[in-house]
Amino acid sequence: MSKLPGIQMDGRWIRSMRGEKSPVDPYLPYGWFNEQERSLGGEVSDVSAILLTNRECPFNCLMCDLWKHTTDETIPVGAIPAQMEFAFEKLSPATHLKLFNSGSFFDPKAIPLEDYKQIASLSSTFENVLVESHTAFIGEQCLEFDRMLNGQLEMAIGLETVHPEVLSRLNKGMSLENFKKSVGFLQSNGISTRAFILLRPPFLDEAEGLEWACLSIDFAFACGVDACSVIPVRSGNGALDKLALDAYFQEPSIHTLERVMEYGIRLQKGLVFADLWDLDRFSTCEQCFESRKERLKQMNLTQEHVKPVECSC
Repeated sequence: MSKLPGIQMDGRWIRSMRGEKSPVDPYLPYGWFNEQERSLGGEVSDVSAILLTNRECPFNCLMCDLWKHTTDETIPVGAIPAQMEFAFEKLSPATHLKLFNSGSFFDPKAIPLEDYKQIASLSSTFENVLVESHTAFIGEQCLEFDRMLNGQLEMAIGLETVHPEVLSRLNKGMSLENFKKSVGFLQSNGISTRAFILLRPPFLDEAEGLEWACLSIDFAFACGVDACSVIPVRSGNGALDKLALDAYFQEPSIHTLERVMEYGIRLQKGLVFADLWDLDRFSTCEQCFESRKERLKQMNLTQEHVKPVECSC
């Protein structure tokens, strides 16, 4: 493990490293797309994903860049349903829905409680609705929203890493025990969960990044999650760029992401997904990148080992 910096990387320091936010409209999502994903039932399903615009998350995590598309104040009641209606006009039909809101869906300062009923109504045609939340907001409000849905609720929680020193440095405001209790609470109420796991967060070299991503998958499945999404950590949020300059951070390699996927799928304890967003930045070889990207895509969809790509790189 790299030597840890002596500076206190709290929320104030993390915010001081930032650039400007992108202009957003509280009545428009900042992104939407369709994708395919293997479901818990084993079939490949069409998914609609909406990137909702709302107030910035109160947890200023060291690695996060989602603040770039957020507002400084709570958005008006009715704005989130308006964003969903706008996105549905652009999206193709799908059976599953993902509502990502750059923070915690159950943070009342992000998603007004008064909007839950209309959000559920707009989601009525979907078999599965996935939202994300910090453990601090997981409680009775989750159950209330779940009861409003026609389909199944799935909760995504950022586990990030089980490396004790690194997790404490991420300014996450969450312990491994918090994660375990939240997964248990959701499970006991019939709500499935997935864990977001970081590949090579700050302060780890490439080999350590691989090792701790695999250990984090082990922990997540031991807690009872149904799926793990592995996210390669990328710079660009200010704080990580500063750490990169001081040799405390480097983006992972696509080769390491492949190895983590091989490990997770081999376990056969639940679904394991590689985040393919902006994937080309983790590759240094134009000759084999597209083949590696396709391999990861097929592993996501089949949950089976796919023959490795052969390349001189």
